[in-house]
Amino acid sequence: MASGATVAGGAWEPALGPAREDGRLVSETAEPATMAKLTELPADLHPELARSLAGVGIESLYSHQAAAYETAKRTNLILTSGTASGKSLSFNLPVLDGIAHQPKRRAFYLYPTKALAQDQARKLGELRPPGLREAIYDGDTPREDRPSIRRRANLVLTNPDMLNVGVLPHHRRWGDFLANLGWVVVDEAHTYRGVFGSHVANVLRRLRRAARLYGAEPRFVLASATIANPGELAERLTGLEFALLDDDGAPRAGREIAMWNPPVIEQRTMTRRSAVSEAADLLVELVSRGVRTICFMRSRRGIELINRFASDELARRGQGELAQRIAPYRAGYTPQQRREIESQLASGDLLAVAATDALELGIDVGELDAAICVNFPGTVASLRQMWGRAGRRRRGLAVYVAGEDALDQFFCRHPDEFLGRPVESAILDHRSEQIRMQHLVAAAYEAPLGPEDDEILGEGWRESAERLVTMGELRRGRAERYLTRSGDFVAGRIALRSASADSVAVIDSTSGEMLGNVEAERAFSTVHPGAIYLHLGRSYEVAELDIRSRRAI
Repeated sequence: MASGATVAGGAWEPALGPAREDGRLVSETAEPATMAKLTELPADLHPELARSLAGVGIESLYSHQAAAYETAKRTNLILTSGTASGKSLSFNLPVLDGIAHQPKRRAFYLYPTKALAQDQARKLGELRPPGLREAIYDGDTPREDRPSIRRRANLVLTNPDMLNVGVLPHHRRWGDFLANLGWVVVDEAHTYRGVFGSHVANVLRRLRRAARLYGAEPRFVLASATIANPGELAERLTGLEFALLDDDGAPRAGREIAMWNPPVIEQRTMTRRSAVSEAADLLVELVSRGVRTICFMRSRRGIELINRFASDELARRGQGELAQRIAPYRAGYTPQQRREIESQLASGDLLAVAATDALELGIDVGELDAAICVNFPGTVASLRQMWGRAGRRRRGLAVYVAGEDALDQFFCRHPDEFLGRPVESAILDHRSEQIRMQHLVAAAYEAPLGPEDDEILGEGWRESAERLVTMGELRRGRAERYLTRSGDFVAGRIALRSASADSVAVIDSTSGEMLGNVEAERAFSTVHPGAIYLHLGRSYEVAELDIRSRRAI
């Protein structure tokens, strides 16, 4: 097939036949196609923005996009809709229209991953709306470029981690930007749950506080996949009230859904064949038929093995050219490696990718025909996000390959309960004392805490501040104020994702090339001397781990 060729829906059928015959397919069902609900562009949209939209082929909107535009002009908005439903345009329209009318207006776009920010920046670059000067500001942004971004850009794409350490502690450098901050967009809001979400909720309150120092009260627009409690999540994340929009006017091409249970290979112990091996075999069958496929697994080592097993089998079959058109994708690769894989998948140069949840979210990787999820990913919301990567424009295939653990096997015994399972609520606790106290110290570094912070910081912050005084982290000032005691840069010590704040570089000893990186807390278990490090389908033996210089050779 040509590099950009696609296949018609249903081309995967021969790959499922043997599993259907021997009982590995324990359940099959289908989601119906739905028609689009279209409406005209808003009459009050800036004319140049309307021309920019027409230039990329957008001359009408889905119903939820038009509703989001109208709602976000008057209040904070939380928007939930399915994968590939055009959520980006839903929040872009009010922001870009506002900037087109008032070029001094500023906006922050927050994404949970750098890849998502890169993807959105690319789309904005193609749209070229009037007056927009967008820029990415994250850990990969060269330091020499950062001052000009602060001065020039009116839409900054970043992530909560960079907001925590690169913006808020240095808010004086961002004074003009914050004084004109009109919008804060939080995409993929459903990912902000648990410890990470509790940290981000405190970061967003610090952002509101910093903006208020410069006289700004930005409007928040949150976009999320379908979850059980979108309104509650938005309010807990920001401390503000929100309007909820959960309509979805986007079309759906429909999807075939299959539950796949690996066969028993040892009757005495009821041991089943590895889900990794089953997924690799299925990937081979799909790729051999030209089916563009994404295979998800949480384990970084697991996706490297799926890629290796599939490539070896294709080479054994004499299809070495197809082996070159599949790749693994995970956190730990360099930014350049990730961008190259994303670009090759979107262009069709790659036919398949085995990925961790780093590709679960809304990065545009082009048209995919099949999505495989290996083992239950932890939540129904994540599973639906993964399945939603396939069958966007034409009928797709979604497969769940069960593992050996009790939960996966329970689902295989009760497929109806599994397939009908509702999405979960996203739970966080921004008032968790351990988390909140870290951010109170960071906030005091940014500006003394006082009575005017009651509205933003919420109930109980004063009691936590008093404990910090007792612990020697804060000191009392005049007029019921709390000030930082040491003046140290404390935000850098807050690990938002409950992971190491630093990482170990993995270096190829023969070329000196940096292969990728590993979180420092995982280094002793993954890149110790003698360990086998899998990277982009190749195996490397670790010769040396130097924790002090943060290098594994």
